[in-house]
Formats: sequence, structure tokens, C-alpha cells
Amino acid sequence: MINTTVKKESLTRLKRVEGQVRGIMKMVEDEKYCIDIINQISAAEKALSGVARIVMKRHVESCVSDAIVQGEGQMKIDELINAVFKIANRK
Repeated sequence: MINTTVKKESLTRLKRVEGQVRGIMKMVEDEKYCIDIINQISAAEKALSGVARIVMKRHVESCVSDAIVQGEGQMKIDELINAVFKIANRK
């Protein structure tokens, strides 16, 4: 489960991403230069990836490690591997 620290850091970053997305929407509405829009989209994607890393780290430290200690780790490991491949194959 997400702890208070991860929750706070993730929400802070997600609020920043929300602002970035609003900015991108405004750029599209205002018909700004395409490359500028693409650069902002790339920055938002990187920020979301940062949140994913924070949450994934916590997942490994808590959920996966607890499951391994309890002798039930394979399902959590498979779940983690699938999540990693989803993130890696977004491009």
C-alpha cells in the first residue's frame, strides 16, 4: 500500500502534471508551434514516469517484499514484471 510519504510526493507531482496538461491544452487552443507542444507533452510524460517510479519503488518495498516473505511472491513478481513491460512499451 502507498504510505503517507509516497502519497504526498505523488500527489505533489501529479498536481504539477495536471498544470502541465492544462498548459498543453491552452497551447493547442491557441494554435502554438507544434514542436513547442510536443516538447511540453514530452515533459509531462517524463513527470508521469517519475510518479510511476515512486509508486513502483514503494510497491517493491512493501507489497512484493511482504509477499516474498510470506512465501507467496510469485504472483506479485509476475504482476510487477507486467507493470514494468507496460511502462517500457509505452513508446
